[in-house]
Amino acid sequence: MTQPTAPPARRALTAVLVAVIAVGLLVAGGGLAVAAGIGRSDTPAADSVDAGFSRDMSRHHLQAVEMADMALTHSSDDEVRRLAFDISATQTNQAGRMQGWLALWGLPATSGEVMGWMDDGAMSGHVMGGMSGHDVDPAAAADGAVMPGMATETELTELRGESGPAFDVLFLQLMTRHHQGGLEMAEYGEDHASEPAVASLARSIAQSQTAETTTMEQMLRARGGVPLPAP
Repeated sequence: MTQPTAPPARRALTAVLVAVIAVGLLVAGGGLAVAAGIGRSDTPAADSVDAGFSRDMSRHHLQAVEMADMALTHSSDDEVRRLAFDISATQTNQAGRMQGWLALWGLPATSGEVMGWMDDGAMSGHVMGGMSGHDVDPAAAADGAVMPGMATETELTELRGESGPAFDVLFLQLMTRHHQGGLEMAEYGEDHASEPAVASLARSIAQSQTAETTTMEQMLRARGGVPLPAP
């Protein structure tokens, strides 16, 4: 399906906003971390909840940002576009903060293991490369959906190929499932992180994504769609 082309001014504005958020808020995240005491000598270990949450949730967020940014050029629905812009701005901000913390702690931004920091058995054992626990289908993991709720590369390709109302329905379906998939990570981080700033961010994510999930389900049904099975 032919994709609509955004006006040059809109594309330029989008590029500027993304660049400002992605770069500026990474620095801001580091500054806020210092103010909160993060970056002191007794920093979290690489296998801690704080580090694992920051790595995995920032990766989870960045896929949501990728999908939300598509709506700026693929959707003609003002309500969908406003929602997508809010998700993109908020989750880019949050991902920048988490990546900033990892940098201050001297820890890598990525890890081969996914969700191993959730050691109560509910979500642990998820490993990139197709070895995953009961919440991620191995075929989906092999297609890029390495954490619960994430879209596969096949689904992202389908989303890129849609526009107008068909895009809106698929976008709301994928983003609703994406939010649902990240909720357990956020709740676990809130309950188990040792850094107050990390626990606070996890709580904020859980609250905002729960509210947005309800909103998106209502928007989806209003447009004739139904939610995908929850992850």
